[in-house]
Amino acid sequence: MADMVADATMPAWCAGDEVYGRSGELRSFCEDNGIGYVLRVGRAFHADLAAGVRLRADAVVDTVLCRQDSWQIRAVPGSKGDRRYAWAWVATASPHHFLLLRKHLHSGEVAYHYCHVPPGTSVPLMTLVRVACLRWPVEDDFDFGKDHFGLDHSQVRLYTALTRHLVLTMAALAVCAVTAAQAKICAPAPILPVGADEDPPEDPGLIAFTVAEIKRLFILITRRPHTDAHHLHWTWWRRRHQARARWFHHRTRLARQATP
Repeated sequence: MADMVADATMPAWCAGDEVYGRSGELRSFCEDNGIGYVLRVGRAFHADLAAGVRLRADAVVDTVLCRQDSWQIRAVPGSKGDRRYAWAWVATASPHHFLLLRKHLHSGEVAYHYCHVPPGTSVPLMTLVRVACLRWPVEDDFDFGKDHFGLDHSQVRLYTALTRHLVLTMAALAVCAVTAAQAKICAPAPILPVGADEDPPEDPGLIAFTVAEIKRLFILITRRPHTDAHHLHWTWWRRRHQARARWFHHRTRLARQATP
């Protein structure tokens, strides 16, 4: 981060999980350089509230946020549609720090975030929510790289060999990701339900080419165990099946949102 600050390439906001949220040195570095952050913290994290009371993060839920109208439901785009959670933020003794809490609508599980808003910056709740959710695509990318490209499938012990493996793996992932992004631009709009009681369409269409599907096609074309028509038949079958699953997934979400 120090190199990015020196090169003036550091983004205005950063997000991180509990490992980074526990680092007081990281928080101080961001605050000294005018960088806003939304860092995940544990339930035992202590915060000094504006009322002059020092409470654990989980105690804030039972005391300050005990009323139902203290929470606001916000939707954030996810890989399988909008993700809806109840959010609340609590002011602290510092005018530039907040405690942001996210509650699952069904299980009631609460996640805690400690936020810093740089001086001279005024942000709404939704800005902090979007920054908090920046961790999702990063975690998805790591899982995807491990499962589909073998990011952690090396048995080397030397730093040079490990670096070579990581670079080649990330290069292969980048080629497939760029190809999928270009294919998505030309793909038709997805067929999605608009109501919870809507009947499924006869033909749900095809999903756009995904990174996993492009990687699979590259491997099949290189090895050529069957004809090109055979490979295209199965890629069409998979993409149509995934489009149908996506349609039902969205309808289930609509039905869940309609349930009080």
